[in-house]
Amino acid sequence: MAGGAIVNTRGGKDYPGKLTLFVFLTCVVAATGGLIFGYDIGISGGVTSMDSFLQKFFPEVYKKEKSAKSTNQYCKFDSQLLTTFTSSLYLAALIASFFASVVTRTFGRKWSMFGGGLVFLIGAALNGAAKNVLMLILGRILLGVGVGFANQSVPVYLSEMAPARLRGMLNIGFQLMITIGILAANLINFGTAKIKGGWGWRVSLALAAVPAGIITLGALFLPDTPNSLIERGHSEEAKHMLRRIRGTDDVDEEYDDLVVASRESERVKHPWANIVKRKYRPQLTMTILIPLFQQLTGINVIMFYAPVLFKTIGFGDDASLMSAVITGLVNVFATFVSIFTVDKLGRRKLFLQGGSQMLVCQILVGTLIAIKFGTSGEGHFSKSYAAFVVLFICVYVAGFAWSWGPLGWLVPSEIFPLEIRSAGQSINVSVNMLFTFVIAQVFLAMLCHMKFGLFYFFAGWVLIMTVFIALFLPETKNVPIEEMILVWKAHWFWGKFIADDDIHVGNVEMGIDRSKNNI
Repeated sequence: MAGGAIVNTRGGKDYPGKLTLFVFLTCVVAATGGLIFGYDIGISGGVTSMDSFLQKFFPEVYKKEKSAKSTNQYCKFDSQLLTTFTSSLYLAALIASFFASVVTRTFGRKWSMFGGGLVFLIGAALNGAAKNVLMLILGRILLGVGVGFANQSVPVYLSEMAPARLRGMLNIGFQLMITIGILAANLINFGTAKIKGGWGWRVSLALAAVPAGIITLGALFLPDTPNSLIERGHSEEAKHMLRRIRGTDDVDEEYDDLVVASRESERVKHPWANIVKRKYRPQLTMTILIPLFQQLTGINVIMFYAPVLFKTIGFGDDASLMSAVITGLVNVFATFVSIFTVDKLGRRKLFLQGGSQMLVCQILVGTLIAIKFGTSGEGHFSKSYAAFVVLFICVYVAGFAWSWGPLGWLVPSEIFPLEIRSAGQSINVSVNMLFTFVIAQVFLAMLCHMKFGLFYFFAGWVLIMTVFIALFLPETKNVPIEEMILVWKAHWFWGKFIADDDIHVGNVEMGIDRSKNNI
């Protein structure tokens, strides 16, 4: 009832139902959309380190690398040409995410996933068969389009299919698939780099067709979410689907709330214009700042510097690929921590714990490197000293993997009402891709100029984002996404942006207790 709905912030309604095998399998298949993103992240760095690839497409970069005699550890890898090639994918993904928003809302989430997988498949074929730089870049653009569509639709699909009390666990399946894709790519690069004849890079790039094929074929068999079916006028089919995914016939209450949300959605003809309204200020702020902060955690600089340290420990010429495999393993296993705790501990506790862990590790790694390299960038690590630094890098990666890594996708996908959900997720993806591109473009130059101070720079941002979460993000665990507005209404700061007349969540009568809001 508008104006009278108040919230028990320890959790929203607990609709009848259970985690059925059907919904689990559909979420697993949908989550494989993360494989294409992860595979590309992992494969591009390894391929651009292969001499045969550089000789064919970037001979000037290859000559510069081989002739470089500088011992400055901060500047020896600064190459903007290669960085531009690698990060061009993110610009394509940014633009594609806006088109994906229209497809997701008009035709359903599954067809957005299908389209993304198909375009990625074509891009993988072009890259694997590339004869010149033009084919290579065109393939990268198509890969970016595929990533933009998948990243826009998959998190929303998972959040809508999952029961509220298990939404975090199932949604983080997307991040888990990203980490598995990265690890698989690292292992493939490690193997293909040893292929004699200099064509191993073709195998690495072409095998992107495997994860693309999985999500493309999988999407054909995925059902549409009840939210999307109602939104597109298929009410009876939506109710049938709700019964199937909840494993019970007692779905009237949840169905009625979805219908109310859909009616509200129908009033919004232009979601991009409505998303800037005052009542959506909390969600808009989060969907801009969370992906921005995710890129400012410093994960890029940590992952970049690991190869130098691993080489010092004694991995020799395979150092960069081996370090990628080790950090990839840490990334995968740490993501399981988030999967099993996010719906018990909540989003806020993982954000705060992970942020604190990353902050300490950034400061320690920066300090340890400063002691040995100073401002000149010249120095040497003993094996025991380097092993100590690598330990903190792995601890840092683990903290990211169970906090800002998965939650950066989960929280924005679950906080928007249906009427602006597709637009909101597009903003989330586009901001993420934009700042992934920006950080990738500038951080090598920043490392060269700021030296060990770059670690302190990112540590400062981690401190800022951790304080931001503590003050401004309410706990969203166990709250049905159609009732999320009640959580914002109960918040000490965001509540003043939402009028009583803005609340339309069916016949909701829930007790409010701001003192227990964990805000």
